[in-house]
Amino acid sequence: MIASPSFSEIPCRYFPKHGPANTGAVLEAVARRAKELSIDRVIVATCSGRTAFEARKSFDPSLKIIAVTHVTGFDEPNVQELSKEDRRALQAQGMEVLTCAHAFGGVGRGVRNKVGAYQVDEIMAYTLRIFGQGTKVAVEIALMAADAGLVRTGEDVISIGGSGKGADTALVLRPATSSHLFDLRVREVICKPENP
Repeated sequence: MIASPSFSEIPCRYFPKHGPANTGAVLEAVARRAKELSIDRVIVATCSGRTAFEARKSFDPSLKIIAVTHVTGFDEPNVQELSKEDRRALQAQGMEVLTCAHAFGGVGRGVRNKVGAYQVDEIMAYTLRIFGQGTKVAVEIALMAADAGLVRTGEDVISIGGSGKGADTALVLRPATSSHLFDLRVREVICKPENP
């Protein structure tokens, strides 16, 4: 007689390279896994809004999407990469759009820029990048969404990150606020680049 296993096997997609070419495959895998786990919220990193627009087309209309942008001034002072028109279009499609200080690059980055000393938040970001830029982004935007009250800390969500443009990483995680970041739990890796 074979005893029931004390583990589960869950498929994970590993992409040969990071980057936007993986976006479609990431969104397809997220749509499938959200349905299997009855997850009703997905957090999507998006600079221009393109990845969030693609997510809306790919996901069931009942799936709630939270689009998280870069902070204003990320690339140049006083410039928001997400245009006002695209922000309105995302909201018109039922998405919440979050723009706020980055959990791993706000005040700490300001200190580094001024005095050249890395702070704990940026060290954490570099540590998460061991798993790939998309993993760092997925964890960071989950913290930001929890800080804004857009996700609950006691419920699993799927968080989608990327490496500059598009999406190449998706995690099932239990979010936490940034003040309780060590309560965040990565529960599953849906997909990520194998060579981040």
